[in-house]
Amino acid sequence: MIMGSDMESTIKYIFEAGMLKRVARSGWWTESINHPESVADHTFRTAIIAFILAKMEGFDDERANKICTAAVFHDIHEARLSDLHKIASFYVKDKEKIEKEIEKDQIRKIEPKLAQAIVRVFGLKGKELDVLKDADYLECAFQAKEYSDIGYDTSKWIDNAQKKLTTKSAKELIKKLKSMKSGQWRDELRKSV
Repeated sequence: MIMGSDMESTIKYIFEAGMLKRVARSGWWTESINHPESVADHTFRTAIIAFILAKMEGFDDERANKICTAAVFHDIHEARLSDLHKIASFYVKDKEKIEKEIEKDQIRKIEPKLAQAIVRVFGLKGKELDVLKDADYLECAFQAKEYSDIGYDTSKWIDNAQKKLTTKSAKELIKKLKSMKSGQWRDELRKSV
C-alpha cells in the first residue's frame, strides 16, 4: 500500500504526466500547423495502434497489453524535455540518454515497488520493441493523413514513416492508410444514420 510521502510523490507523478496534455507535438510547426495535437493525444492513439499491431503480429493478450502499456509511457519524459522535432533534436547530443535520465528522475521519489513496475514498462526488447516503434511511426502517419486531408502538405511524413516500419502488419496498415480518407469512417456512418 502506498502511504505518506510515497502517496504525495505518486500524485506529483500523475500531475506531471498530465503536462503531456499541454505539450504540443512540435514537428508539425515546421509544416505551418499552428495548433497541433498534444503529446498526450499522440500517446493515446499510439497505445491503441500498439495493441492492434501486437495482435496482428500474433502476440497473445498479455504481450499485447504489455506493449500497449509501454506505449502509454513512451513519451513521459516529454513532460520535462518537451517534444523536440527533428531539427531541434539535431542540436541535442545524447537525446536518448537524456530521456532515460529524465524517466529515472521522474520516478525517483515514488514508492519503490511502483517505480520498479514503471521501469519494467520500459523494458521492451526485440519484436515487442519493434511493434512499439512501428506504432509510434504509424501514429505520426495517421496524424499526417488527417492533416493532409484538410489541406496541409504532410505526405512526406507518411512516406518517411513508411520507410521506417519493420513489421509486416504495420507495412500493410500504412499501405491501406495511404489509399483512404481520414473521415471515411464518419462519412459511412452518416449514410447509415
